[in-house]
Amino acid sequence: MVALNQDELRSRVEDDFDRVVELLSDKVALKSVSAQGITGAHMRRSADFVADELRKVGVQAKVVQSSNPDGTPGAFEVIGSKTVDDHAPTVLLYAHHDVQPVPDASAWDTDPFVATEVDGRLYGRGSADDGGGIAIHSGALHALGGDLKVNVKVFIEGEEEMGSPSFIPFIEAHREEFASDVIIVADSGNWSAQIPSLTTSLRGNTDVDVNVKVLDHPVHSGQFGGPILDANTVAAMLIASMYADDGSLRIPGLLGGDPVGGLQRDLDEAGVRGDAGTVGSYRLAGNGSLASRLWTKPSISVIGFDAHPVEGSFNVISPETTFRLSIRTAPQQRPEEAQRAVTDFLTAHAPFGAEVKVSAIDAGMGWSMDPDAPATKGALAAMQEAFGVAPVNKGEGGSIPFIPELQRIFPQAQVLVTGPEDPKANAHSPNESISLSALKNNIITEALILEKLAH
Repeated sequence: MVALNQDELRSRVEDDFDRVVELLSDKVALKSVSAQGITGAHMRRSADFVADELRKVGVQAKVVQSSNPDGTPGAFEVIGSKTVDDHAPTVLLYAHHDVQPVPDASAWDTDPFVATEVDGRLYGRGSADDGGGIAIHSGALHALGGDLKVNVKVFIEGEEEMGSPSFIPFIEAHREEFASDVIIVADSGNWSAQIPSLTTSLRGNTDVDVNVKVLDHPVHSGQFGGPILDANTVAAMLIASMYADDGSLRIPGLLGGDPVGGLQRDLDEAGVRGDAGTVGSYRLAGNGSLASRLWTKPSISVIGFDAHPVEGSFNVISPETTFRLSIRTAPQQRPEEAQRAVTDFLTAHAPFGAEVKVSAIDAGMGWSMDPDAPATKGALAAMQEAFGVAPVNKGEGGSIPFIPELQRIFPQAQVLVTGPEDPKANAHSPNESISLSALKNNIITEALILEKLAH
């Protein structure tokens, strides 16, 4: 079996690139905001558009409406396939066609739904997340054309930005149409526009509500203040008890580890500070590499707190309060285990004997790639060939719950997480954009990956 010459692939991608950019521009203009209704006509138009574009590159694509777990109509999904040889490996290509809302168009420098090229980047909502993923799949399949040597299945989801409520029922109902040897999820990104990356891990996520009670009813702060601490203060003490002096978590049973696949390059502290917008005097919490703190160690954030507003406050001691914790878990830890560890710790460390009750809200598993899998090694080699520099693997501190679910449903499949984004992409934010030079190299990368998987 003769492999395609990389120069020939690059030439094909160059010749086709105007079509790819036009595809991406047309996709931006569709305003496929799932938050405005996943069953809306605008989402059907978006799905139909994507299916049409896939047919242009040889995929037998169709639009199927999913069903939510409660039986109500769900998102418009695009599924398809291209079979070249019943004995060849099968690769599932994933992306999503829905996009984030634009709450304030005035925060953009360009019209968010008119694709606009500025200094080598194409701006527009969904240009990177995840129109870029659709463009990569389309460009790679076009470049390979009749030389494609693996069977391809495609799933372009219509509700990823809404948390994928019907994702699992849909996958379960279409197991045969998605069963594959390798799954390529094009919904992440690279170290930079010039340096490619495989996403090596994703943290899990679980939320818990913590109720702290000190009194049966409010009392006057002048009459009882001193021996009686208000519930908000006790809750603050309880929250503080979870942390060591350096800001790292000290909860037994919460797991952490080093970056999956090794750490080629740590994150830049100045860059992290700038991206987060920290005040100048703030010291970053925790210990170890910044990469491990953001990718593979657990974190806990207070994301909600029931307390009386400052305006209209008066002199009473609050009898009880509730706060919500968002717990990001190490990629390999079951979220239920993390919930139990946090629950046990908080109930055992109730300040001054206050009543503490913890209620689990939800749980999503993390994910880590297999660094020794043949598909992983082939993808890294393809990235170096396409970009001309060694890839720098990176984890993600956030969660993409459907990836571990895909791995659960198809345990034999090797999963590769790639994508069109880079640190300047501003996915989910104003002025979202995609680097056109990186898009070109990402297309070449995916074509090379598909080539390598055939051998």
